[in-house]
Amino acid sequence: MAIKKLASGKWQAIVSWYDSSNKRLFKKKSFRLKAEAERWLSEKDVDKAKGLMSVRSDTPFDEYFWKWYKTYKEANVTERTGASYLNAYHALQKYLPNVPVGKIDRRMYREFIAEFGKTHAKSTVRKYNSLYHACIKDAIYDGDVKKDFIRNTDLVYDKSRTKQIEYLNIKEMQSLTKWCFKTLDPHVTSTYMILTALYTGCRLGEIQGLRWENVNFNFHTITIDHSWDDIHHRFKETKNESSKRILRVNDQLLDALKQLKTKHSQASDQVFYNHQQDSVPSSSAVNKRLKRGLNELNIKRQGFHFHSLRHTHVAYLLANHVDLYIIAKRLGHADITTTSRVYSYLIDEYRVQSDDQIEGILDHVLDSKKQQQKQAD
Repeated sequence: MAIKKLASGKWQAIVSWYDSSNKRLFKKKSFRLKAEAERWLSEKDVDKAKGLMSVRSDTPFDEYFWKWYKTYKEANVTERTGASYLNAYHALQKYLPNVPVGKIDRRMYREFIAEFGKTHAKSTVRKYNSLYHACIKDAIYDGDVKKDFIRNTDLVYDKSRTKQIEYLNIKEMQSLTKWCFKTLDPHVTSTYMILTALYTGCRLGEIQGLRWENVNFNFHTITIDHSWDDIHHRFKETKNESSKRILRVNDQLLDALKQLKTKHSQASDQVFYNHQQDSVPSSSAVNKRLKRGLNELNIKRQGFHFHSLRHTHVAYLLANHVDLYIIAKRLGHADITTTSRVYSYLIDEYRVQSDDQIEGILDHVLDSKKQQQKQAD
């Protein structure tokens, strides 16, 4: 460590240390007063003792996060996911500006989450927190940060902005399904897409991207191995590796798709290609068709959209006591944790039914014993 006076009259403090590969590194900073330079050197001396010295540890967290994204993530994420990283970066710029990543502790980060969460939904806070955590775990591995200041942070969020997922009850689902079959028209492929979502729980992009080769009429399966980019009108990878899956489907859906194949198989290898529009129906088009069906059926659901059909599929399976692990695999979730988190509201709702069922089963414990004794006698 050293301090020297520059020609400009300022005082320059210089600190050096050795990294893990025994390479000597230097850091310099200029101050107006010598006492300020001495104080800075004292702080760096403490950082050296704690192993916190890094060329990048003085980089503001927002800048560090963005450089980390550009280096490690950008090449492998979709545009939609990239937008999430950009928004998370802007949040750091607004709520935690100019704070060196190496200086942030658990208390400071918790205060940031509390402030940010006041005006944001639970899903947003959870998403951004997970992105920041991934960054910091890499920062620790790279030696830029000593401790994980994000781990076990409790999330603060605006409950009024946290919406419960929208879905149709069984009667409404049946009504919409009947409406779809009643109004099937090969020239309106959006209706077939609504049916497919109700019967499979697939995402819109997965349904838009289906090719006829993905539909096996003999084995009653639909294979999801790619998706559709609604903006650039091209095929793309699925959301993640776990999204690739084979789904068992029923004759009702397959018969509807056979009708569509008879009319459209020569026009395109895409199942829901509309030759009149020379494209696959967009998100706007299928939601317009869905809204028309709900209006004709007098089903009032504020905020209900095509993705809500996925939630409806899950609600129907839960109501029929399908195991949560099976549902997770059908949805293409990596593990049951994701399914439990997204559908916690629904799970709690159907748990009441299960609790009543369990209570009824337990009431027969003594009866079962008496029955066994009679059989023994």
